[in-house]
Amino acid sequence: MTTFTELLSYEDALASFDPVMGLEVHVELGTRTKMFCGCSTELGAEPNSQTCPTCLGLPGSLPVVNAIGVESAIKIGLALNCEIAEWCRFARKNYFYPDMPKNFQTSQYDEPIAFNGYLDVQLEDGEIFRVEIERAHMEEDTGKSLHVGGATGRIHGASHSLLDYNRAGIPLIEIVTKPIEGAGERAPEVAKAYVAELREVIKALGVSEARMDKGQMRCDVNLSLRPTPESEFGTRSETKNVNSLRSVERAARFEIQRHAAVLSSGGSIVQETRHFHEEDGSTTAGRIKDNAEDYRYFPEPDLVPVAPAREWVEELRGGLPEMPRVRRNRLREEWGVSEHDMQSILNAGAVDSIVATIAEGADSAAARKWWMGELARNANEQGVVVDELPITPAQVARVAALVADGSLNDKLARKVIEGVLAGEGTPDEVVDKRGLKVVSDEGALGAAVDEAIAGNAAIADKIRGGKIAAVGALVGAVMKTTRGQADAARVKELILERLGVSEG
Repeated sequence: MTTFTELLSYEDALASFDPVMGLEVHVELGTRTKMFCGCSTELGAEPNSQTCPTCLGLPGSLPVVNAIGVESAIKIGLALNCEIAEWCRFARKNYFYPDMPKNFQTSQYDEPIAFNGYLDVQLEDGEIFRVEIERAHMEEDTGKSLHVGGATGRIHGASHSLLDYNRAGIPLIEIVTKPIEGAGERAPEVAKAYVAELREVIKALGVSEARMDKGQMRCDVNLSLRPTPESEFGTRSETKNVNSLRSVERAARFEIQRHAAVLSSGGSIVQETRHFHEEDGSTTAGRIKDNAEDYRYFPEPDLVPVAPAREWVEELRGGLPEMPRVRRNRLREEWGVSEHDMQSILNAGAVDSIVATIAEGADSAAARKWWMGELARNANEQGVVVDELPITPAQVARVAALVADGSLNDKLARKVIEGVLAGEGTPDEVVDKRGLKVVSDEGALGAAVDEAIAGNAAIADKIRGGKIAAVGALVGAVMKTTRGQADAARVKELILERLGVSEG
């Protein structure tokens, strides 16, 4: 097999080919026990300490379906506008892999619990793109392989591998789109927007935290190119286990350019899995991709079919929370922000943090200001989303309150946030430890103002002569003297009073 490392430019690729995508998203459910046994799903346990004969596939063990897993699958299906099957069953997906203890995965094949749905996603310019859903089905996760002795953490070059089966049997919902056509040059953006919106839906349902950085939600990006939108689909590649929104977009873009380079040079695309590399956004070959018949699916003989009562399904439908896009539109109107600003808040992952900060007493403008300003900057520097920062909405609300009552100015507030993020305590504790309160003593301020006027006589004369704008230089001098801890507005008032000048 020839490996092509050169890429066609993105513009040239889209000028010659039409991309078609398919996205498969695995969501790890937040149940207390595994999908087919009673073992705990809690993270952080000693390797192989949360296993039993059932999830290890030992002879004579029998699975039992997790009822909360079924309920979660139905909720996801309803939220994605899917039809819910009146009758469905599990199947065995047969393949050998070291971290698959049974040598088959209990999944669903041609009879999923939810099918034929859609999710409308909003792109950065406000355009709505509908992604159609083929199916959402229940299955179990595999164990975890740890490859030891190599430089990359992958099996190639490792001296040996260790297996931890704690994760084997964790409940998963796999959500599979229909072929995504018509996105054109915006295909990578559509992929990112879809996974972002799906994550928000999952979080709103409360069935999973959907933390991509922890593997609770991961995406396989299938991509193919064809000469024109009227042509048959091309051969696809499947980039596996992409675990961030940015990476989903980068993987789709890279594969478009790689496919285009191969096809433009007269080569053929190999149907295979690919590994995504975060460091440079590239993909490399994994294994030749199996087709469905290679898995030798057959109905799981040890599990009875699942037949959700229609009354139960409608009860779950009636209990669904407000969906994220509806909620965002409501919040946008309440907050009085533009579509663009709301999209920025969504992209920063700050919607819930802002809502929680307002609930703690801050006004919406102040909550947005701090989460989308200082905190977004810190999150960007650390490569995380804002709600992963070590500061709570209550603490941000307290900073906003200290600014509102004049105890802090914006400059000091930023230092307080810096201290909270550094683990120095609550906002009030940081203020006390760092001595950051605004200088509000009129006597001390007056002395600093008099000193600034005496030391800058020429500027003072300009102000007396009517050049009010020059007062900024004297305000700056006072702020320097007070180490930025004066109320700049009050300082300006005092300077003009001392000089006998009215701003009006």
